[in-house]
Amino acid sequence: MKHFKILSFLTLLILFISGCKKDLYTDTSFVSSAVSAANLSVMFNITQDNTGLVTITPNGTGAVYYDVYFGDTTKNPVSLNAGLSIKHIYPEGNYQVKLVGHDIKGGTTTLTQALVVAFVAPQNLVAIVTTSNLTVNVSATAKYATFFKIYYGDSNTVNPVPFAQALGGQTVTHTYAKAGTYVVKVLALSGGAETTQYLDTIQVANQINLPVTFEDPNTNYTMSDFGGENSVLSVDPANNSNHVMKSVKTAGAQTWAGVTVGTTLGFAAPIPLTNSNMKMTVRVYSPAAGLDIKLKVDNHSNPNTGLSVETDVFTTAANQWQTLTFDFSHPASGTPAFNPSNTYDLASIFFDFGNNGSGSVFYFDDLQMAPASLKQISLPVTFEDPTVDYTVTDFGGNNSALSTDPMNAANHVMMSAKTSGAQVWAGTTIGTVNGFASKVPLTAVATKMTVKVYSPAAGLDIKLKLDNHANPNTGLSVETDVKTTVAHQWETLTFDFSMPASGTPAWNASNTYDLASIFFDFGNNGTGSVFYWDELHFLSQLNLPFDVNNPNMDPTVTDFGNNASVLVTDPVSSGNLAIKTVKPSGAQTWAGTTMGTPVGFATAIPLTASRTKMTVQVYSPAAGIPVLLKVEDHNNANNYVQTLVNTTKANQWETLTFDFSQPQSGTPAWNASFNYDKCSIFFDFNNAGSGKVFYWNNVIIL
Repeated sequence: MKHFKILSFLTLLILFISGCKKDLYTDTSFVSSAVSAANLSVMFNITQDNTGLVTITPNGTGAVYYDVYFGDTTKNPVSLNAGLSIKHIYPEGNYQVKLVGHDIKGGTTTLTQALVVAFVAPQNLVAIVTTSNLTVNVSATAKYATFFKIYYGDSNTVNPVPFAQALGGQTVTHTYAKAGTYVVKVLALSGGAETTQYLDTIQVANQINLPVTFEDPNTNYTMSDFGGENSVLSVDPANNSNHVMKSVKTAGAQTWAGVTVGTTLGFAAPIPLTNSNMKMTVRVYSPAAGLDIKLKVDNHSNPNTGLSVETDVFTTAANQWQTLTFDFSHPASGTPAFNPSNTYDLASIFFDFGNNGSGSVFYFDDLQMAPASLKQISLPVTFEDPTVDYTVTDFGGNNSALSTDPMNAANHVMMSAKTSGAQVWAGTTIGTVNGFASKVPLTAVATKMTVKVYSPAAGLDIKLKLDNHANPNTGLSVETDVKTTVAHQWETLTFDFSMPASGTPAWNASNTYDLASIFFDFGNNGTGSVFYWDELHFLSQLNLPFDVNNPNMDPTVTDFGNNASVLVTDPVSSGNLAIKTVKPSGAQTWAGTTMGTPVGFATAIPLTASRTKMTVQVYSPAAGIPVLLKVEDHNNANNYVQTLVNTTKANQWETLTFDFSQPQSGTPAWNASFNYDKCSIFFDFNNAGSGKVFYWNNVIIL
C-alpha cells in the first residue's frame, strides 16, 4: 500500500507537468535529492467538555503525508496529508500516539508521543519562571496535564487575553516591550473542564550598563548601598527635568561608606578600560569643595579579592554640578594597579571618603568612560573638528561659548558676549592658556591673519593680539586692529602684524608667537553686545597653485603701470572669489599685476625642460585680446621669460595655456639656471588702457 501511494503521487505529478507543457518529462531524478522526513512533532488539542475529543496535528520537515496510530483500540492507522489534522475521541486514560512520516522518496521516520486524557484537574503543577533583562522564560509540568497556557501579564487590556501554548517540559520565551512588574499565569489543562493555575509576580528590566544616565525607563537602576550610605533615584537639584541618584552619607556612616552602581551583578558588559584609555567621568553635585570622592571598579564575581583598581578626585565646587575625571593610571596609594587581564564590571563610588558620615547629601549622574583626549587647538581654527579642544579663555568680563552660526545652523562658530560693564580690554584667548600646538609662522613676508566676524554694528574696533604662552603680557607680543564695516552679516577681517597698533611692540622674528587673543569693541566698556567669529587663518606667503579661494593663502596682488586690482565675487559663481583687474583709460601699454608682493612666491616655480607650461583662468570682455604671462627672478629682473596668448571667448571663463618654451618674439628663452619665483600677468598687452575689466584666478603649473 505504501509503495502504491508513492507511485500514485509520482503519476499525478507527471500528468500535471504533461498537462502544462507539450513536451513529455520523464526525468524523476529530482526525487532522489528531495528532503527526507525528519523533525516530527505533534500537537494535541483536547476539548474541555469531558468528551475526550482530541484534535491531532502532525508536523515535520520533508513529510508529504503521515500515518496516525491512535494508540487505543483502533486497529488501523489513518493517513493524513501534510498540514491536515484528525479528530479522535478517547476514553480517559494514557495513550501512546504514533506518527509515521512519509517523504517523497519513500522513506519514513517515526515519533511516539504520550497522550493523557483525563477528566480531572491537573495535579502537582510545577512552573519554572526565570528572567533575563526584559525576557522571561517559562516551563511547566503537572500530573494529568495535556498542555499549558502561558499568560505573560502584559496584555490584560485585550479580550480575549492572548496566551502561549506549551507541552509539558517545553520552555517558551517572551520579551516585554518595557520594564515593569508583571504577573505570569501558567494554566494547566487536561481532558476535562477543570484546570490548575500558577501565578508568579516578576520584575523585568535591562541590567545596568555604561553610560549610566538614570534616564532609561527600561533599565534597572537599583543601587547597592553599604557602610551606612542611603541612595535613591531623585530629581536633579538644578534641573527638575533630569533624573539623578541622590546619596546620603548618613550620620555615623562608616568612613568607607559608599554605593555600588547597580546590583551585585554589576554591569551588563565589562568596563572597556585599556592601557590607552584608563579614565572615567562622573558628574557630581557636592555640598562642599575639597571632599574626597573615590571611584572603584571591581569584578562582580570575585569582589574585594584584589581584582580591583581605585582612584580619588577632590571636589572643587559646592552646590553645583561638576564633572570629575577619574584616572585609573594613578591608583590610590596602597591599592592595586590597573591590570588589563582583569575583568572590571562592577563600580562603586564613595563620597567624602575617609570621614564618618554626617548626613551630607550628594548627587551623581552620567557615569561613563571619559571621551578620547582632544587635540590642542592649532591653526586654522574652524570649530568643526570633533577631535580638537575648542576651549577658549575669557577675561575682563567676556563670556564665550561654542554656538551655531546665526546665518547657517549647520555651521559651528564661537559666540562672544562683551557683558554689561566688561572692561574696555575684555577679550578671549583662542584656546586655553597653553595656546596653539605650534607657533604662528610669521615671517617678514607673511604677516597677515584673517578672522570671519559677525558684528552687531559697523565701525567697531576688533583687535587681534599674538603673544607667547609661556611669558604672556611681558612684551613678547604683537597686536593690530581692524574696524568692522558691516552689521549683522559675516565679513572677513584681515589683520596685518607688519602694522602694529600704536604704542605696542613690533613683530620680532626672534619671538615665539603661539597664543592669540581677540578683543571685540576694544576701548569701550561692555554693553552686552554679542559677536560671532570663525575661521581664524594664517595667510602664508603666496605660492603656486594661486587660488584666491584658499583661506590660508594671502591673496595680495601688486599692480603697476596704473592697473587696479581687487578681490571680488566671481562674476559667474557667487560662491567663489576672483581677482578683478581694471586696465583704466591712460594705463601704460605694459600695465600689469604681480601675483603677491614684489618678493614673489615662497618657492621657485618648478619649470623644467619637460615642464614649461602654466595655465590661468581668465574672464575677458572680448575675444582676441592679448594676455602676457611673465615669470622672473624677484632678485634680478633681467632673468625672465614671457609668452603671450590671445583670449578666445567673451564674458565667460576660459583656461589660457602659456608655454614658456615658446617665448614672445625678441625676449629671452627659458634658462634652466635661472630662479623664477615671481609671476606677473598683463592684460591687453601693448595697448594703452581703455577701461577694460578682466577677472582671473587659478594659476597653476602643468
